[in-house]
Amino acid sequence: MKSAERLLKLQELFTTREFVDAESLIGMFGASESTIRRDLIRLEEQGLLKRVHGGAISIKAHDETLDFGRLAGSAPAAKARIGKAAASLLKDHQTVVLGTGSTVLEVARCLVGRPLHVITNSIPVAEVFWDSKTPEVTLTGGYLYPRTGAQLGPICEQMLDSIHADVAVLGIGGITAVGLTDSNTLIMGTVKKMIKRARKVIVVADATKFGHNGMVRIASLDEIDILVSDTSLSPEHQELIAPHSVELLLA
Repeated sequence: MKSAERLLKLQELFTTREFVDAESLIGMFGASESTIRRDLIRLEEQGLLKRVHGGAISIKAHDETLDFGRLAGSAPAAKARIGKAAASLLKDHQTVVLGTGSTVLEVARCLVGRPLHVITNSIPVAEVFWDSKTPEVTLTGGYLYPRTGAQLGPICEQMLDSIHADVAVLGIGGITAVGLTDSNTLIMGTVKKMIKRARKVIVVADATKFGHNGMVRIASLDEIDILVSDTSLSPEHQELIAPHSVELLLA
């Protein structure tokens, strides 16, 4: 494939994808690592993307699935109920990992003033505790992903590798029969680490997340312990959970 044609296809790809890893691009275009690197540098100079560890993120992507500002306004009543229910499952003095997303943010709001140690990769979650002496809050560090307030990447994952948590409370992009999915491969490594480093995993997801199949599979349903959703969850999607060793809690 000629350089001009490859650059055009790369531009088209990054109008619909938030993040693409370099290895996928090499396989997709049948080009060498150095060629793909040069192409990404050229597109970065044009202001179309930003290179990050392992690949590149789009600056002008149309996909809004990771836009925190937009998601925070979706199903607020259901998310508030889910947040309260999930927070009630946590015990004082536990070490709790809080992931990213607007539903996890509702969990955090219910934890203000409680004696916990919170570890999070979410700037919006950390800000909830700004004026509170408890919980104690530790940020993971890492690359700050645009529009989400999420810290991701190798620094974040290295920090998570060093911890042991009682519980992880995680949001997710989609839930189907294949398990937990998301639309961004960059987020996958971080969530996998959170699941691995916690003794119990709670996933918070309103009914709209069920049946939505993101681009990447992050974990099977058997890797989580409790799934907290809302009462509008259809019987069909409740049956999706039934064969697995997951406690389903509807708020």
